[in-house]
This record gives sequence, structure tokens and C-alpha cells, in this order.
Amino acid sequence: MDNFFSTVSQYTRLSAQGRQALAAHLKKLILPRGHILVKPDTTCNFTYFIDSGLTRTYYLKDGKDVTDWISDEHSFASSIISFITRKPDRRGIELLEDSVLYALHYNDLDNLCSKYHDIENLYRKLVSFGLVQLQQKFDDLHFATALERYQVLMKTSPSFIQRVPLGMIASYLGITQETLSRIRSQI
Repeated sequence: MDNFFSTVSQYTRLSAQGRQALAAHLKKLILPRGHILVKPDTTCNFTYFIDSGLTRTYYLKDGKDVTDWISDEHSFASSIISFITRKPDRRGIELLEDSVLYALHYNDLDNLCSKYHDIENLYRKLVSFGLVQLQQKFDDLHFATALERYQVLMKTSPSFIQRVPLGMIASYLGITQETLSRIRSQI
């Protein structure tokens, strides 16, 4: 749980009471590679902090599996649309490695936000950070070349290259596996 609070401290300072209340609602999960945290077309009831391991957010389009997002240690994984709206989303979340996670249920977070201003502030900052990340990915897909997107991935998340199957990396970058192979052979 230390990694959780260390990561959270990068966003905001929690009071001792807020920290204690939040810790009481975090559920530690130890799950195997391949476990589906959120099934597609269901409501996401939890936000997950990844203490160790790797997740991917994915959806199916025209029968094709598309990797939408990859989250690794000391980050969060959630179907943000479903978590916030309380409605089913087409996205699912799968563990790509054996993982240790901390799960926080939506209802618990909602109750904590109404009781602790610092937790409400944390939630706001996490959602804002998530929106910035999504906008950056959207911009990258529309304005950066495939090579530039791969170079950014190599710079920001180099471990993904060894830990994530190349087909999923290609999908995440919005390119074909053949294009990814050509890019990798050029570098």
C-alpha cells in the first residue's frame, strides 16, 4: 500500500484521517495473467491501482481486438467512462502479467469524497490527469507519425517493448503489426 500512497502524494497531500479512511477501503488483489478485471459491455465498479503487473484496456471492433490503453506499475486502470457514468462500456481490462492491485469501489470512493475534501480533491486531480492523457493520445493518433508515436512510447514506457506482445503495441499505437515491424527494423 506504500506505493499507492507514494503515487497519490504526487497529486495531492492527504490528511491523516483521509489517508486512514482511504486505506480502510482499498482491497488488495493478487491475480494471474489473463484475468479479466472488467468484461466488455459491463459497468466498471472499481478503479484499480497497479502495485505490480501490467494491464491493457481493450475493445472489439469488427471482430478485431484493439488495445486502447496500457497501464503499468504505480498507475491506475479503470474504464473511466463507465466508472464515472455508471453505465456499461465496450472496453474491457485484462491483466497482461501476474499482478498485485488495490481496488477501490465506486460507492466507497463516492462516500469518501463526500466526507473528506482531500480525497475529493485527489479524485478530481486523477480524473483531470486521465483526461490530459486521453487528449494527448488522441492528438498523437491524429498529428504524430507512426514513427513518432513509437519513439514516444520508447521514451516514456520502454519496458512495454519487452512486456507487451507486439501485436498489442501496434494496436495501441494505431498501426498494423507490419508497420511496427518496419519501424523497428529502421531503428
